[in-house]
Amino acid sequence: MHIVIQVLVEVLIVIGLSRLVGLAFKSIKQPLVIGEIVAGIMLGPSLFGLIAPHVAVTLFPPETIPFLNVLSQVGLIFFMFLIGLELNPKYLSGQLEVAVLTSHVSILVPFSLGTLLALLLYPLVSNAGVSFTAFALFLGAAMSITAFPVLARIITENNLQGTRLGTLALTCAAVDDVTAWCLLAVAIAVARTGNIAGAFPTIIESIAYIGFMLTVGRWFLNRLAAYYRRTGRLSQFVLAGIYVGVVASALITELIGIHLIFGAFLLGAAMPKNAELVRELAVKTEDFVLIFLLPIFFAYSGLRTEIGLLNRPELWLLCAAVLLVAIAGKYIGTYVAARVSGINKREASALGWLMNTRGLTELIVLNIGLELGVITPLLFTMLVIMALVTTFMTSPLLEWTYPKRLIKLDVVEPEAEETTEVTITSPAYVRPYRILVPVANPRSQKGLLQLAVAIAFNYRQPAVVNPLSLIELEEDYSFESTPTEADRLIAHRRHQLEELISTLEPTTHSFIHPIVRISSNVARETAQIAKLELADLILVGWHRPAFSNNRLGGRVGQILSTAPVDVGVFVDRGGERLENLLVPYSANIHDDLALTLALRLLIHHDTRMLQILQVSSENQAEDELSHELHAMMEKLPDSVRDRIHINIIPASAALKALVAASETVDLTIAGTSRAWGIERQTLGKYTDALAIQCRSSLLITRRYSQITSHLTSVLPEVNTQEPTVKN
Repeated sequence: MHIVIQVLVEVLIVIGLSRLVGLAFKSIKQPLVIGEIVAGIMLGPSLFGLIAPHVAVTLFPPETIPFLNVLSQVGLIFFMFLIGLELNPKYLSGQLEVAVLTSHVSILVPFSLGTLLALLLYPLVSNAGVSFTAFALFLGAAMSITAFPVLARIITENNLQGTRLGTLALTCAAVDDVTAWCLLAVAIAVARTGNIAGAFPTIIESIAYIGFMLTVGRWFLNRLAAYYRRTGRLSQFVLAGIYVGVVASALITELIGIHLIFGAFLLGAAMPKNAELVRELAVKTEDFVLIFLLPIFFAYSGLRTEIGLLNRPELWLLCAAVLLVAIAGKYIGTYVAARVSGINKREASALGWLMNTRGLTELIVLNIGLELGVITPLLFTMLVIMALVTTFMTSPLLEWTYPKRLIKLDVVEPEAEETTEVTITSPAYVRPYRILVPVANPRSQKGLLQLAVAIAFNYRQPAVVNPLSLIELEEDYSFESTPTEADRLIAHRRHQLEELISTLEPTTHSFIHPIVRISSNVARETAQIAKLELADLILVGWHRPAFSNNRLGGRVGQILSTAPVDVGVFVDRGGERLENLLVPYSANIHDDLALTLALRLLIHHDTRMLQILQVSSENQAEDELSHELHAMMEKLPDSVRDRIHINIIPASAALKALVAASETVDLTIAGTSRAWGIERQTLGKYTDALAIQCRSSLLITRRYSQITSHLTSVLPEVNTQEPTVKN
């Protein structure tokens, strides 16, 4: 029982730390899985064992390591089944001839360089009992790996799945995945038998089993898929049968002489790709595997990784040589093959960086090599460092090579199809007034979109309203983050937005263009899209954060604090009328934005009324307006000015007077100001007193730059541009 308790405590530590470090890495735009791998290394002799060796031995004693190994092997079996399950033949349909050439060259070049590197490493860091052939084959295979799951998630996260680059990368990686696993199987067979001749029976048996699974096995699995189509659900009995098949297939490949993981992967690959069956099977399997078992594998790998073994400069030079060969072989091989196939330089370079990612797949391969004794703990550590660095560098180099503005041009989407055909250099061109509207829940945010349309719509200036729906994926390896499933989620969300748009006035439909994206950080992605789309205003709905009572906290607060455009936060009290407007005014730039938006609403509708609460200060006469307000009022036509009423209120009772006045209006528009209880504090957070007390619907405005004019094109005679002021 003592051992069981010890293992459970270890599992508790492993899962907790892997989640925390994974989230930290996710915050710096790295795959969560890289953080989980680093967490495993931190628990081993490289960090924890180095700074607190006695505590490390107490928490992770040698007698518990075999139990962690068993759990990690079970996790690997089912993880490889999931990888095979998501290996969709659809990925092999895009530019197949180019992909086959590119992927095979991207394997051949690093494999060749890896075998050449083996000439240097074999006498220095190999085991005495390992043949050079097995060592060179394994090192070449390790250099050739591309982590298909990590690459697929990077493509999804960057919304590349609808681009030429994304399609080609997925096809290349799928071909690469199958070829590399076959190479690894040969390397394992040679390592276990000692030479190539001895490995032939194992290779022949493996080919025979693959043929069996793709014929008899697939026939049986097709019957299973037909049963699923009839019943429409995956019962526990059927699920148990599938899991038995996974374990049995894994045992067969182990008995053949390759490895457990190949059988699990093969069964997943042979499964019929019925979308509903695959989705339900993946969802029911992945949570326990990804949250519980996989971090244990990372910890087990981390306990075997000892960076302290690189204790001499020449060993670090060897590590650098390993890293250089891995990067150069994969990148150069991919780039040259892509260029020969007619791919342009930028896309070929981006494809090279994508194919260079190795991630968890490499870690699986390295653990097999260490178990077989093909590589030493020292070389294992070098290759783990290589796997981490090559994966870590993928996202920033991809962003540098292929930035989001080029992704936008490369992808063909409905929201890009606008009716204006006049080029931006044409004298007749009038830049449309654009509002970006983040929509978290299309079913409950009709009022938000109605307000955006009301602000944008006019007869003098073209306008575009972009409802923006960002689908945030929490897990790197979850089934929903695969490109195929991400496309399904995007299509479903787009349909929901189109249903929402259909409930609005038909005359407004032509200038509402929804944007749907996958995102790992909603606030950051919203700011980036606003910059790319040249938005004049972000109009976001209020929601209460999960861990805070502040109505301007969470993602809303992040957008309010960081977006590089003007922002409005809408607190919807449920009324659809916009006839009576209220603007409290204390002569700051955020109140200026509130007033200009109110004037847009007033100009667009002849029956709307506007009440302005003008705050009087000690050095200002009661009936004297601020210079900014007075100048703007003077330039308005009489038909608009007659519908504006100004009330003077003392600064000492500003918030109380505003709350009282809000009871008789439909919409209050207020700038972020201490006077209204909406103040930016030390860490960028905003207080929300007015959001709590206001009786009407409320629009809170934060101005980014005074050079953005919301009235110039609506009223050509009104010129409100001033020097840029960032706040």
